Amino acid sequence: MSVALGPHTDLIGREREAAALRERLLTPSVRLVTLTGRAGVGKTRLARATVDALGGAFARVVTLDAAAPDDAGPGGLTALVRARTEARGPEALGPEDLSGKGRGPQTPGPEGRTVEDRGAEGRGPQPPGPEAPEAGGRVLLLLDGCDHEARGPAAEAVVALAGDPGVVVLATAVEPLGVYGEQLLPLDALAVPSDTDADAEDLHEVPAVALFVRRARDADPSFALTLENGAAVAEICVLLGGLPLALELAALRLRLLPAHLLAARLRGRTTVLSGGPVNAPARHRSLAALAEWSCRGLDPAAEALLGRLSAYEPGFGTSAAGLEDDEGLEVLLDRGLLAVVGEEAGGLRLAVTEPVRSYARARTPEADGADAHAERYRLLVAAALPGLSGTGQDRLLREAAAESANVRAALRRLHERGDCEAAAAMVLGCRLPWLVQGRLREGLEWCDTVAEGRGQQLTEALRARLADLSGVFALELGDPQEAVARHRRALAIGKGVGDRRQNALASLHLGTALLRSGDPAAARGVLVTAHSALSTMGVTGPTAEASVALAAALHAEGDRRRAQGMLERAEETFRRIRDGRGLAAALRAAAALALEGDEPEPAEAALREALHLYEAIGERTELPGLLEEFALLLLRTQPAQRPRAVRLLAAADALRQRTGAQVPQEWRSRAERARTDLGARLDWPDFATAWAEGVRMPAPTAVAEALSSPAPSRAPVAGAAAEAQSLTPRQAQVALLVAEGLTNRHIAARLDISEWTVVNHVRQVMRRLGCTSRVQVAGAVGRWA
Repeated sequence: MSVALGPHTDLIGREREAAALRERLLTPSVRLVTLTGRAGVGKTRLARATVDALGGAFARVVTLDAAAPDDAGPGGLTALVRARTEARGPEALGPEDLSGKGRGPQTPGPEGRTVEDRGAEGRGPQPPGPEAPEAGGRVLLLLDGCDHEARGPAAEAVVALAGDPGVVVLATAVEPLGVYGEQLLPLDALAVPSDTDADAEDLHEVPAVALFVRRARDADPSFALTLENGAAVAEICVLLGGLPLALELAALRLRLLPAHLLAARLRGRTTVLSGGPVNAPARHRSLAALAEWSCRGLDPAAEALLGRLSAYEPGFGTSAAGLEDDEGLEVLLDRGLLAVVGEEAGGLRLAVTEPVRSYARARTPEADGADAHAERYRLLVAAALPGLSGTGQDRLLREAAAESANVRAALRRLHERGDCEAAAAMVLGCRLPWLVQGRLREGLEWCDTVAEGRGQQLTEALRARLADLSGVFALELGDPQEAVARHRRALAIGKGVGDRRQNALASLHLGTALLRSGDPAAARGVLVTAHSALSTMGVTGPTAEASVALAAALHAEGDRRRAQGMLERAEETFRRIRDGRGLAAALRAAAALALEGDEPEPAEAALREALHLYEAIGERTELPGLLEEFALLLLRTQPAQRPRAVRLLAAADALRQRTGAQVPQEWRSRAERARTDLGARLDWPDFATAWAEGVRMPAPTAVAEALSSPAPSRAPVAGAAAEAQSLTPRQAQVALLVAEGLTNRHIAARLDISEWTVVNHVRQVMRRLGCTSRVQVAGAVGRWA
């Protein structure tokens, strides 16, 4: 029978596909177009809407349901297709309207098969579209539902029409018919929100959300997308993968459940959705029926592969899942049971589509799915660990970010089955990826959860390492006192274990936490010991990390010279071992030293390189601080860049909120003073606009915004006034004191700064003024009067 669509509904989010389909059908050389896509994606609706919009482009339109029972006698569907497309007389014409409006009696086909046949006379006067050719005698055959058992007969029928140039066939099918000359137009699910925290205005522009809201209003006219329900609606669209039929069934449920409860219900199993129209095919009345129909006819190997992959979270890589040479992959892709959702490092990222994933998971024994999945990712995390702090760091960290959902699912499974040692090892292996991804609260909670134990008892060595790691996460979350307590507990546990390397690392982390808590003297003592121990053991990366931390402590105590030397050695080490994240930390510390010495140019170069390094690894925890440092540098060196600085400060604030981290009060006050100053110097509309733009920036855009700022001009300017303007206020003070004949030591005492800082100021003054001696500096100052 014909597919019943029910009342006419507008297409949403299909404008591009409808235009492409219309263009192909109107091309004289095209004889067969197959609209492909998985069940429930809206192929029939798009095909009928497009045919309905063609106007007078064809003399006749014939619609046949290829999936109807084929009991037409000899010849089957082929004979029926020939009979309906070869009929040219008025007796073959009917008044039916394919849109469903004003539809007259259907023309019965042989042995009860129902067809729809519309002629030019039956449509009434309709002007042809701008590209439409004269109708002539051309016939458009819409062959709907060419799936499963109907695929072969449909292909035979199309081949039988090859000798009739007056017939154009539009077929809908899950997979291509495989006929020579076939043109394919794949139909994907609707786009879903990339950010479930986006505001309602942005969500309205997403096709999946637009369809869901339209159907929700059909069910409940009072429904509206709001700030309160926007995140839940976005999550529903993501959970359902943008599948139109699933979105429509979910929208109906809003009569019974608020959006946040519906989202919670769908997280475990999307196949709970049902309630489709009674006049729709059985597979369109529930997602369970749709999934069963979609999987029908799979061979055992493909079905087994589908069951295995259903344990994977969407977005898994072919390499991670071990699919490089699996022949069943193509079968699942052709059937729409598996979808390509991205690409990473030349490999595909895939997802088992909903509701097939929920259906397959329910049919696959847990030991064959979740346990195998957990074991695979346990091994992947362990294998990646050696390379995370050296060569290949950027690639491994990006792969870890792409596979983060599967890593967390595997960790949950290990914990659920009581495999504490495996879970602990996996948490420890996720240290750097979680820090880079900004999963700070999650990391802290997993450290505590696994350390508490569930099932087998953890060894003291593992408990010490988990306590130490929990302190690292606590510090990044902005609680240095809690971090200090956790690191001391790690050291107390570790004393009985005798692991010198781990104890040295815990001491390194303790010293860093002490420094952040405002005790540089205590921090320096601990860090000196940690640095010495790590250096003696030849642990290269951690030794360089300890050098950076120790340099910060020395800097805080005013020993700038030693701090500079420590940073230079650390930077050299990080470059040699190709540890990008460690190098970025060293560069940021070096920039702070340069700024204290009124050397903005090397500071800017260091911060720009750090931004490049963070972008390469997808850094999220440390990025907000770096963006703020860069914004403050812009305000210092390029006042004309104030709007850009506002955007960077806003982006940093929004990105930090996502990690849940807090910053020290001193730094927060500094950023707030900068925002207050910017608000006073810019017109309020300009400030508000720039801030709103920054808040909406994703991390890569924020980095690009910073890096696109122009470098400060270094061109020399003639004249005495220009000489004075080329110096910073501090450099001008130093130059005046040099002109008075004061030594570096006296200048340091007068300005209450270190003598080493004075030396750097004098060098900068001489370079900027083009002088080679202190006498020449005094002469230049004399010209300013």
